[in-house]
Amino acid sequence: MAQNIYDNPDFFAGYSQLPRQVRGLDGAPEWSAIRAMLPDVAGRRVADLGCGFGWASRWFREQGAASVTGYDLSRNMIARARADTSDPAIDYRIADLDRLELPEAAFDLVYSALTFHYVADFDRLMRMIHRALAPGGDLVFTIEHPIFMAAAHPHWVLDEDGRKTWPVNGYSIEGERRTDWFARGVLKHHRTLATTLNTLIGAGFALRRVEEFAPTPQQIDAMPALAEELERPMMLLIAARRA
Repeated sequence: MAQNIYDNPDFFAGYSQLPRQVRGLDGAPEWSAIRAMLPDVAGRRVADLGCGFGWASRWFREQGAASVTGYDLSRNMIARARADTSDPAIDYRIADLDRLELPEAAFDLVYSALTFHYVADFDRLMRMIHRALAPGGDLVFTIEHPIFMAAAHPHWVLDEDGRKTWPVNGYSIEGERRTDWFARGVLKHHRTLATTLNTLIGAGFALRRVEEFAPTPQQIDAMPALAEELERPMMLLIAARRA
């Protein structure tokens, strides 16, 4: 079973104050890049894996999705999503992605934001999602970039010129990474970029687009703190299709 850190009271309290949780999708700098990678969702059946507070689930319905099923391990997340949603075409369910089995060909789009790096068996998950998609169905997801999460101590350091630098070590050593983020010992699973892409290909997906998120000049003008994100990619965005 995956670590359920989001039901840790300290973690949940801190996480709930992040701009992307207070402002929703507009508080996520990468959202415009994600949106450009999404197919037309009108009339489609959507699964939102790691749905959190349901921001994306509700957006899909606003864009005309026929139905949306949101899955999340956290009872806190699901409770909040249900409280903020009045649409009967959106169903939220508590589920562990390490064990989840979706019905065959039940969805036209599977979406996930910053969740799959918590999953231990990425290969099993991708093969299950492939089966759950109808022929021609789409998978769009974001994860922490392998460069961002590889280091044993992922935080900024200063180089000889006093410039912020992100350490990269142990990159080719895949497996567990533990960090202190709102709570101690948050468990994630590091995979190289090659492993991530080759796992998708091996599961039967055709890659449509891969983005390593960096803020635009306009975003940096509006929020100067984002400039540090140009030093290394924090997020990997992937769009694939069931061939």
